[in-house]
Amino acid sequence: MTAEWQSTTNSYSKGPALSGCGNEDQADAWLRQRGTGWFRPILARTTTVYRPLGPFAYDCVKLIVVRDGSAILYSRYFGERHIKPGDAILLGPGVLCGSEPEGHNTVTTVYLDLDYALDQLFWQHVGILDHRCDSYALANTLYTEPAQVLALGEERAGLLFPWLDDLVSLSVAGAPRNRFQKMQSLWASIADEIAPFIRTNSPQAFVNTSPGLTARYRRFQPLRPEAQMVHDALTADLSRCWTMGDLARIAHLSERQLSRVYSDAYGKTPLAHLVLLRVQEMSRLFRETDLSVGEVAQAVGWRSRSHASETFRRATGISPQRYRSM
Repeated sequence: MTAEWQSTTNSYSKGPALSGCGNEDQADAWLRQRGTGWFRPILARTTTVYRPLGPFAYDCVKLIVVRDGSAILYSRYFGERHIKPGDAILLGPGVLCGSEPEGHNTVTTVYLDLDYALDQLFWQHVGILDHRCDSYALANTLYTEPAQVLALGEERAGLLFPWLDDLVSLSVAGAPRNRFQKMQSLWASIADEIAPFIRTNSPQAFVNTSPGLTARYRRFQPLRPEAQMVHDALTADLSRCWTMGDLARIAHLSERQLSRVYSDAYGKTPLAHLVLLRVQEMSRLFRETDLSVGEVAQAVGWRSRSHASETFRRATGISPQRYRSM
């Protein structure tokens, strides 16, 4: 959903799942009461609104299902829209949206952590994507409308209510970790029902620009010990200037044999995998340290700051500076 997909701080997606709460201030108070250590990637709450709200922008993905009453919804992406039972609203992160109820308006809102949503997108399109970092670029390709009103119809919307109610109940109970799979299955059922109504582009429009990588295809089978040895060597010394000859000697295979064995195990050649391992380590260093881009590049084995920055951008879809600011 254009640039909105880049925000990942997820403050509101950690918020409340309170039945009957229509006050956004209570949402923030609930979060403060829980503390910063409490976080779940899926939450839901049912609210009845009697007064104008917003506009608010959340840094998570929101699905709002209208259950009773009506309202005027407004956003720069679709202007003013009249919403009523049978409608659902899908909002990407960072989308400003407000509402004015016509008397009252009862909705159930599902909040999805952005990283969680992108992870689901990755596994849905794993034949197209090489790495989770590519999910940002694919989301921008698929979801070019950051805010959409989905005309489900009252009958189909009614099918969602039992799942939504169960999701709200679990959220009110604190979203217990031992019920996460249940919450995930409830969300999957909801998503499956609304998917045909979401306007998207074809995933074939996505151009994978990851450096020298092929699509990821894996078989569920034991890893060859030679592949595991090479993987362990790479991860133990990312900054080393590895060659296929070095790695082939570790595995006691020819370079051609190693390329085939490693690709069968990890879905890509050793040197292509090394690029991704370095990008992942760069991501960690950007999150956890104050090292400069040049220092991070050196730490993962790239001598050129510009080469490291460009490789990071091609792999993730964003620059190191943008990633660090998120």
